[in-house]
Order: sequence, then structure tokens, then C-alpha cells
Amino acid sequence: MSHNTTYRTCPRSGLQFESQAEKLVIANAVAGVVFLLIGGILAIGVVLTRWPTIHWLEAATFYQVLTAHGLDMLVFWMIFFEIALLYFCASTLLRCRIAAPKVAWLAFALMIVGSVMNNVAVYQGGSSVMMTSYVPMMAAPSFYLGLILFAVGALLGCFVFFGTLVVAKRDKTYHGSVPLVTFGAITAAIIAVFTIASGAIILIPTWMLSMGWIEHVDPLIYRVIWWAFGHSSQQINVAAHISIWYFVAAVVFGAKPMSERVSRGAFLLYIVFLQLASAHHILSDPGMSTEWKVLNTSYFMYFAVLASMIHGLTIPGAMEVAQRAKGYNKGLFEWLRKAPWSNPSFSGVFISIIGFGFLGGISGVMMGTEQLNMIIHNTIYVPGHFHATVVVGTTLSFMALTYFLIPTLFKREIINPVLAKWQPYLFGFSMYFFCLVMMGAGTLGVSRRHWDMAFSGAALAYEWPGAAYLMMGLVGIAGIAAIVGGAIFIYLTVGSLLWGKRVVQTRISSEPTPIPVGAPSAAAQTYGSLGFAAPGTFVLAMIFLASFVLYYFINWKYLSTLWGLS
Repeated sequence: MSHNTTYRTCPRSGLQFESQAEKLVIANAVAGVVFLLIGGILAIGVVLTRWPTIHWLEAATFYQVLTAHGLDMLVFWMIFFEIALLYFCASTLLRCRIAAPKVAWLAFALMIVGSVMNNVAVYQGGSSVMMTSYVPMMAAPSFYLGLILFAVGALLGCFVFFGTLVVAKRDKTYHGSVPLVTFGAITAAIIAVFTIASGAIILIPTWMLSMGWIEHVDPLIYRVIWWAFGHSSQQINVAAHISIWYFVAAVVFGAKPMSERVSRGAFLLYIVFLQLASAHHILSDPGMSTEWKVLNTSYFMYFAVLASMIHGLTIPGAMEVAQRAKGYNKGLFEWLRKAPWSNPSFSGVFISIIGFGFLGGISGVMMGTEQLNMIIHNTIYVPGHFHATVVVGTTLSFMALTYFLIPTLFKREIINPVLAKWQPYLFGFSMYFFCLVMMGAGTLGVSRRHWDMAFSGAALAYEWPGAAYLMMGLVGIAGIAAIVGGAIFIYLTVGSLLWGKRVVQTRISSEPTPIPVGAPSAAAQTYGSLGFAAPGTFVLAMIFLASFVLYYFINWKYLSTLWGLS
């Protein structure tokens, strides 16, 4: 069946871009990077205010800036890029046309209108309700309406993605099962439907409350349903960035997963159990029973943790097996030493894997233990944890993929390869340090949301230990370093699109064509397993396990000091 579309084959990667899908991926990715830029500028205000010595913004301005920063980074930047990723994983990896391009453009328009409307509401003042926007605190009606329109657009994008899978199946553009990277994107899209529906269920009545049409939204019900949106949106991120890890392992090393079945099973665990982990945000709330909290945050959450640990083992393992096949067999770690560390796609992904596992994963499980949650609930430990997951894990992975996409999708050379080589290290390692010192300050009890940790001018001021002020000062320094790393990424991406040398093009055809033999992307577009022969990865996994156990017991020791028995 002819659909008046064309397919461009990238000469470097062997990927094939259908014309409508290509435009949609570019539009969504560019919109995401614009919100990354806005959120990064706002981050300067947040960081310099939380740095006690500088303490830059007044309270009202700080909460306004923090509200916009949270929404632009955690909702708009992430979801725009994820919609681009869904179209890429469906149309490009499966080598088919995109389903319903007009609906996809409508989805994009709704997301743009909603995100701009929400930002305008915050900048007008009167909507500084933070990202969580807990009732009975009220924002302007356009604040909620913007989020609802954005959510509807994102939901339509997910349905276009599912439709594209149907087109690929019907047109037989792939053989056997869908590639693992596409399977990960399917996981992200399924979780996204649940997540966005949860957001709509609670934000629509909240919008009606702000319009004066209803009189009451129960705060406890709001918090439970809002976290089904707020925490599950992070699970979309996890499924999306793990798909990128598999993709980069495939295109950089030609690595196939060690076991397709095990990796797919781990993605399935995400769908079934990950949303349940959102209970760790409401462990201090009186609304849910203790039995429900314990079941969700311990037994169910550990299945989700198991899934992440499987991916954390199989992705470096696949890289190791591929490297050993090329002859890097000396000792446990020659495969890692001889990896292409100057390639920002690889270095970005590897720094992301280690940071996400050690910083985000371990701290997340610790927070999900009901007794330990009491130590750090509503302290600055919580942003330390989620910066490890959404910034080190997701944002750095998106940056790494962007370095691959600039020549293949945007058809431009990267303008400053030396700067690009160093950017993931500056951004990644400064975020490592940022998260660590933030968690340190949180362990000492520094408040999560209060703009002035010193409570200056209060009748009953609290004397923090000097270490708390030191940690918050280091948060400021590390935060500024990370912002510089982010600014370099924006400069490289925007600069490459505007001034980068054009990449030589190959043929355009009216029909999808087979994957070229030996194309770097071939491993990402096929089904198959490598097998297990990765002793170095096994040692890394044991180091992770030892770190996890040690940190877990340290926190029980902290807890024991709170309840002295004498």
C-alpha cells in the first residue's frame, strides 16, 4: 500500500528514517532540549539560594523558580524527548512508516501549548505550588489546564507509537519478535499510559477546584494518586533510558543482550511492580494502612529493584562479551580499559549506568524501607536521590543518545569534538558529587523544601552542625559545575544544528529497504542473545552488592541512635 512517503538511509549507521517520523522525532527532541535549557537556567537560582553563604533569591522568587525548574526538567524535557524516542524505536528501528502522522502532530501541538501555558502561569506569580502542587494550596487554573493539555498530547503520542507497531507488524518490516530496544520502549509507553491517566484523574478535579466548580479535593487522596503520576513518570524514564543503554551497547560494540528472555522479563517486572514503589513518598502519611505500605515498599518494590539489577548486569555484560570477542581478554577489565572512552555516547551511558545503580538505586531502596524512611523523609536527601535517577540516569543517557543522533538524524557533524568528549565527564561526575553531598546533608536533617536552612529571624532558630553547612556549600559548588556541563551540551547540540558541517547523504527510496549487512545499528534492530562469559561484570556486580549491604546497615545504625533505650 502506497502512502506517499520516503525513507532515507543513514550512510553511517544503516538506520532508515521515514520522512514524517524523522520530522516528528526532530520536533519533539528539539522542544525537549529547549525545556532543558530553561530548566538549567532556573537551576542557577535554586542552587545559589540553597548555598547558605550566597542565599541569593528571596523566598517568594525561590519557590516560583523551584516550581518551574521541577516541571520543566522532570515533566517537559523528559516527556518531549521520550515521545521522540518512542517514534524512533517504532518507525526507525522497525523500518516502517509512522501511523497517523496528523494525530502525532496534534499531540505535539497540545504538548507545546500545555507546557507553555503552565510556564506562563508560574512566571505570572500565584502558582508557586512546587511540582507536587499539593492541595489545598492552589495555583492559577491555567497551571493545571496546561498540565492536562500536555498529558493529553503525550497520551496521543503513546497511541501513535502503538499504532506504528501495528503498521510494522502488518507490513512485515521485521522478523520474529521486535528488537529489545523497541521492547523497552513498549514498556515505557505502557507505564506512560498508566502514569498520564493517574495525573489526569487527580489534576482534572484540582483544576475544577481552582475554577470554583467544586468545593473540595481530599488532600490524602490527592497525594496518593498524584504520586501514582509523579513517581511513575520516573519509571517511564527508567524504561526509556535503559532502552538507550541497550541501543548504545549495540551501535558502539555490536553487542547483543546476553539473554533476550532475561532482559525482556526484567522489562516485564517494571510494568507489573514499578508503580507500586511510589508508596515510598507516602510512608509518613496517615492515609494508607501499614500493611499496604510494607507490602508495596518491601516485597513489591524488590521485584522492581531486581529488574534494574538484571539490566545493570546484562548491559555491561553484553559490552564485555562483545569486547572479549574482539580480543580484549587480558585479566578481568581489559575490555573496559580498551572501551571507546572518548566517544561521548559510550562514556555518557557508562557514567549513567554506574551513577544510576550506585547512587540512585541504593538510596531508592533505602528510602523505600518504612523504618529508614523516617530518617530522611522530606529532607534534602530525597532530591539527592532523584537527581541520581533522573539526572545521572535519564538526562545523561538522553545526552549520550543525542551525540549519536546529531550526525545520523540531524545530518550534521558535532562542532567541537574535543568539548563533546569531555562534556559527559564534567556533567556526570559533578552530578555524582552533587547527589552525594545532598544526601549527606539530608542524613543530617536539612529540610527538603525550606528556602533558608538557617531559619534566620525565627524565634526558635535551629543550630545545625558545621558539617550540614559544609555539605550545602558543596551542593552549591557541584550544582554550578553540573550547570556548566549542561550548558556545554546545549551549546554543542544547538551549535551543531546551526553551524555543523553537513553529513553526506545517501539514497532516498519510496519503500522500506533491508538493514545493510554490517551496519553499526544492525545489532539494535535484530533479535538474539550472546550468552554469558563476563567475569569482569560479575565482579562489578559483587562490588555493587557489597556497597548496597554496607550502606543499608549504616542507615540502620543511624536509626538506632534516634531511639535510645536506657
